[in-house]
Amino acid sequence: MANEILQLSDVHAYYGDSHVLHGISFSLKEGSLLGLLGRNGAGKTTSMSTIMGFLSPKRGSIALNGEKISNCSPEAIARKGVCLVPQGRRIFRSLTVKENLQVAAQRGEGKSNTWSLSRVFDIFPRLKERQGQFAGSLSGGEQQMLAIGRALMGNPRVLLMDEPSEGLAPQIVADVGRTIAMLKAEGLSIVLVEQNIKMTLNLADHIVIINTGQVVFSGPAADAAADQRLISQHLGVF
Repeated sequence: MANEILQLSDVHAYYGDSHVLHGISFSLKEGSLLGLLGRNGAGKTTSMSTIMGFLSPKRGSIALNGEKISNCSPEAIARKGVCLVPQGRRIFRSLTVKENLQVAAQRGEGKSNTWSLSRVFDIFPRLKERQGQFAGSLSGGEQQMLAIGRALMGNPRVLLMDEPSEGLAPQIVADVGRTIAMLKAEGLSIVLVEQNIKMTLNLADHIVIINTGQVVFSGPAADAAADQRLISQHLGVF
């Protein structure tokens, strides 16, 4: 049985006085992909922000390989190997493609298969062609490639992906899906937040559905895909 590399236990998080996460618990097995699904405002991005340390849980704990990280800074969490592909991409528009990648570079802990500029350029040849361009001049799809490449340069043990297909043309969405499948095949542990339910169900090993800040389903992706009533009730028909 695969080890659990990331564990959330009874996590409660607030924005000001607003109680957003109500006792969220789930775990990610090493080398697997967990799809985190829910309607807009369900608490998916808040969950990602809390894992990443942008928001501190008021109660509960988050652990990476058994080590508590819930009171660490985002920088410390990134150094421990949790890297984020943020919603909206958030690339550094005034830096070049190459500079965006270089600024995120850090060594992987105890891994021979580390990510480097050349490896990122291997999977995203378009970025290699445009490495001297300012990132703000890239197309939406190219910016998403750059956001993924930048996260990989952190040599993640856990990769958090928040809405990577948002706002992209269908062909580019398919490319993003293939990239995620390739990263999973390489053994990377991934938490994927996506509005594209079909893509998530196809890629994920395990599905967690949250509704108003609470887990309403946690189980194998095949079980979620087979339960049309569950999908309809919590995510809408697809």
